[in-house]
Amino acid sequence: MRRVVVTGLGAVTPLGNNVQDFWNNLIAGVSGADMIKRFDCSKFKTRFACEVKDFDPSSVIDRKEVRRLDLFAQYALYAAHEAYHDAGFVEGSFDPDRSGVIWGSGIGGLETFFKEVEAFAKGDGTPRFNPFFIPKMIADIASGHISMRYGFRGPNFTTVSACASSTNAILDSMFYIRMGKADVMITGGSEAAVNEPAMGGFNAMHALSERNDSPKTASRPFDVSRDGFVMGEGGGALILEELEHAKARGAKIYAEIVGGGASADAHHITAPHPEGLGAINVMRSALNDAGMVPTDIDYINVHGTSTPLGDIAETKAIVGVFGEHAYNLNISATKSMTGHLLGAAGAVEAIASLLAVKHDVIPPTINQENFDPELDSKLNFTFNKAQHRTVRAALSNTFGFGGHNASVIFRKFED
Repeated sequence: MRRVVVTGLGAVTPLGNNVQDFWNNLIAGVSGADMIKRFDCSKFKTRFACEVKDFDPSSVIDRKEVRRLDLFAQYALYAAHEAYHDAGFVEGSFDPDRSGVIWGSGIGGLETFFKEVEAFAKGDGTPRFNPFFIPKMIADIASGHISMRYGFRGPNFTTVSACASSTNAILDSMFYIRMGKADVMITGGSEAAVNEPAMGGFNAMHALSERNDSPKTASRPFDVSRDGFVMGEGGGALILEELEHAKARGAKIYAEIVGGGASADAHHITAPHPEGLGAINVMRSALNDAGMVPTDIDYINVHGTSTPLGDIAETKAIVGVFGEHAYNLNISATKSMTGHLLGAAGAVEAIASLLAVKHDVIPPTINQENFDPELDSKLNFTFNKAQHRTVRAALSNTFGFGGHNASVIFRKFED
């Protein structure tokens, strides 16, 4: 199979609207959480989230076009713009027919759907819908817009697997290149779910933290007082490229993407398997696909949402897969800083993982105050402060409602 490398990155996140700011704040242990400013949430159980800040899409997208795009698609185009230019593409440096886009989003244009239906419900029953209602709402529209922007005429679709969506998009992109069906892929994911229906819906499920008195410390994976995840938003984009194609145009290479896996819990619509069986299967599948053994991995960016059940199940799975080597690993949950970006989580955490490989720095798990005694205290959770170590390879986990699991592995590039 052909080798696949990462040659460009782009990000718009609660920690910064470009990759460098995102990485700097991640390593510094900055929380992106604050009280919600986008809408009046005074009657909601949870009144805080990790919102994207100071976002100006007009620097990348024409102002008229902005009005025709749901926020999740704006994040997609914004992140893809940075990744495309970071990869150093110029006219003639790629074949449009062998270049594609696979994007992930768990929900798509929820804000658009809500506003249109709200306006209809307040009216007299006459169906006065915006002609862009459907094109703004559908989850696949982001990949369509990215392909039109850059003229990529190869494979183009969107993966929807809840919080595993963008990891599945990355894996599918890798597979297309491996199999010789494409040379270049823009991949990643975006989500914009800091709005009334998303916050209200997740509150109704008792999935969100209600720590309104201290939002910056609310996302606290592995802490005994964790009470749910913190909503996040944004997008992450990666340029995946066949190795020889990248070398031929003199592209810089961040890391090699060497394997991935997917599995299902087949257990419950929202709760993880209590013994982490789906997580065990997906990590083993990723290692097998990469032709690696557990001792080849130095860092795991865990799904780590700060939910009571999920954190326990995932750590059990890590010990089940890695055995004694689990205690030599660094583990961290970057959702403690970014919040949970839902369908975009996999892309943003993939960027964090491969930058850990490139820079030999492990981002921390912040907000640890009282360790949960049900967890394995011998594991290195990288609590509260970044740690420097050689990172030969990193594995990133994402798990979604419905029992969807996806893992991806990045390794230092060696020619």
